[in-house]
Amino acid sequence: MPKRMRASALTALTAAALAAGTVLMAPAAGAAPKAAAPKFLSASQLPPHPTSAWTAGPVTEGFPQGLGSCVDTEGVTSYDYRYREFRTDVDASAVQLTVVADTPALAKALAKHYDDLIRTCADRIEKNDPDVVEAEGRDYGSLPVEEGARVRGVYTETSWGATDISLLSVGRDGRTVTVVSWGQMGFFDSAPVEAFKKTTTTAVNKLY
Repeated sequence: MPKRMRASALTALTAAALAAGTVLMAPAAGAAPKAAAPKFLSASQLPPHPTSAWTAGPVTEGFPQGLGSCVDTEGVTSYDYRYREFRTDVDASAVQLTVVADTPALAKALAKHYDDLIRTCADRIEKNDPDVVEAEGRDYGSLPVEEGARVRGVYTETSWGATDISLLSVGRDGRTVTVVSWGQMGFFDSAPVEAFKKTTTTAVNKLY
């Protein structure tokens, strides 16, 4: 979500995600060897912004705060996370997360877990943040790339009139799951859905 969302929303949602999520623990012994590190999107592969170029940050170990409003690490603490954040000179921002699971089955479950959190994100926001007067989620469908991907949208409006729109996707290639998020101030009609679908397809194809 865009960084304008208040900290109270992020705090409430982190607690709510624990109740909504499924515990997915990686096996401690006899695990498959680690795969090669997955590749990340470049700035030029994000949905074009009409007034500002995208800037890509470094690939970083850990979990990005930019996904904290809809996706978090509760129940999946055994995994190593890597991410890259992207920014424009205005209000748009984006982030890509990658996680390599020990087996394709664990990766499939993890992808479903993240998609479930995104699917229920708007309901959790509206329920847990008194400053949000309206929250709505939309399903933009699945994409036929590798083991599949799905794109969703989340819109929020606060009591002081701030409106934010985010597009989020979860995709999988074998044992690797990637989550991509794009957000800015605005409404559903200002979201570049088709361009974001192309970005998601590229993200999954580019992993290996």
